[in-house]
Amino acid sequence: MTKIFCDIANLDLIRKFNKKKIVKGFTTNPSLMRKAGAKNYKSYSKKILKICDNKPVSLEVFADEYKEMKKQALEINTWGTNVYVKVPVTNSKGVFMSKIIKELSNQNVKLNITAIYSAKQTENILKLINKKSKVIISIFAGRAGDTGKDPVPEFKKSIALAKNFKNVEILWASVREPYNYLQARQLGCHIITIPPAIIEKIENFGKTYSELTKETVKAFLLDSKKSRFKI
Repeated sequence: MTKIFCDIANLDLIRKFNKKKIVKGFTTNPSLMRKAGAKNYKSYSKKILKICDNKPVSLEVFADEYKEMKKQALEINTWGTNVYVKVPVTNSKGVFMSKIIKELSNQNVKLNITAIYSAKQTENILKLINKKSKVIISIFAGRAGDTGKDPVPEFKKSIALAKNFKNVEILWASVREPYNYLQARQLGCHIITIPPAIIEKIENFGKTYSELTKETVKAFLLDSKKSRFKI
């Protein structure tokens, strides 16, 4: 069964979605933190962890060089036993962060390795990690699709590569629509991280085509009345 994580940093929405049984964890990133209005990264992260102290929460490093990135990763790791430290597969210069991934994994830091697009990247990561440490590999489906690339083959290969790693989970990231959840389930992804608005749509799965037609026509009718259209 594919677990649903909520991809958000807004505290009010985290409180709301933490109460939902369907949500099994949370992911954040520096962009979501900025959008949520975070000023102090540490204090804001701890507010998130105070709300959801019994579900996995991914908190990302934002340094671009090895030394500072590792320092941030080790610090973030101390903030809670449910913390997964998010580390990008490369830095902004495209340098594979192999050293830090290997070192943190060997120190049993729970990792969420992010910004992955290809099975080759997955393969390179699996060569580095300690099989006893917990690792999430986040593959960005939506962003790949935005460039005309089909992410599904990369997921299939990555899931097959990770099959012999019991502590490795493949995560479908960069969700664009509710149907992505069904795709992730069909592929056998361990996790999918989804924005709040799309999670709410998934909760409404199961409506018939007749119900959808009726709802659609009602919406058209309501908007035409609000606009007071006449011919």
